[in-house]
Amino acid sequence: MNLLDLVFPKTCLGCGSQGHYLCENCLGNLKFLEPVCPYCEKPSIDGFTHVKCRMVYGLDGLTSIWDYEGAIKKAILALKYKYSTEVGKELTNAFIRELEEVTPLVKGILVPIPIHWHRENVRGFNQSEEIGEEVARQMDWKFVSDFLVKVRSTSSQVELPVEKRKQNLKGVFVMNFKLPIPGSVILFDDVFTTGSTLREAAKVLKRAGVEKVWGLTIAK
Repeated sequence: MNLLDLVFPKTCLGCGSQGHYLCENCLGNLKFLEPVCPYCEKPSIDGFTHVKCRMVYGLDGLTSIWDYEGAIKKAILALKYKYSTEVGKELTNAFIRELEEVTPLVKGILVPIPIHWHRENVRGFNQSEEIGEEVARQMDWKFVSDFLVKVRSTSSQVELPVEKRKQNLKGVFVMNFKLPIPGSVILFDDVFTTGSTLREAAKVLKRAGVEKVWGLTIAK
């Protein structure tokens, strides 16, 4: 038994069984999400943004695999706040396995939602970047980690009421104009809650000249 096993024992976050953080039985019982529009969040064919919801600088669609609850929620929180890279590996592999069946309809480079440099220094990593890189590798997509930059630290979106989340993110992302502008981007984050983060990032990408932006998250 190593130190990691003592600090964060390898038991399923869903049922408590030994050997894995996400056992096959619990993964098999997870609820898969029906595709929805990323704006009104009502059912949408393949996750495309409804015609009536479209914005000039908005997301073109969204793919999210699971409900943000149960074992998946615990795994994402463990990865964010307990620094467990082993949880991250199991979560990533399970996510890719399902993603292969519902590939986002916009093809392009995968760009992770950035976090502020100070938070990344404290945490030691950006979970969206680390998972996104492995997703891109296994899906044979190009991965660009620094296409977007977060220029100021913000309060956690979880801590804010819905009406303040949009204001919290206003002007927080900027483009890295040293890189060529692609025709399309798959914008990756771990969780879609109110959608404020992905929408703000999409706005920056579209204003810079990216034609298509598709949101991709593990959970919603």
